[in-house]
Amino acid sequence: MIIYRHLLKNKKILLMEVVGKKIKVHGRVQGVGFRQFTVYTAQEYNIQGTVKNLFDGSVECYAKGTKENMEKFIQKLRKGPPSAKVTNIEIEDISPTLIPNGFKIIY
Repeated sequence: MIIYRHLLKNKKILLMEVVGKKIKVHGRVQGVGFRQFTVYTAQEYNIQGTVKNLFDGSVECYAKGTKENMEKFIQKLRKGPPSAKVTNIEIEDISPTLIPNGFKIIY
């Protein structure tokens, strides 16, 4: 967990807790646009990180963002795009400093 300080216009300090997650999504999640869905969802919630297909048929995502946005992001991943069928999701806490800025698909 990292806490960032932001100075607002009225001189108040806003503390934002940034969390890191390793997320593994199981089910029918390859060949259905799941990685692209993950990128769009990450942009929607200001999440940074990476997503890639794994050889076992699952999708792995490393993500960092505010705690509130991360919860919303994970909820969207639990549903996935319309053509996907998520059967299980594994979530592990990791240091957000290990996750790159931006969000990209790893091929």
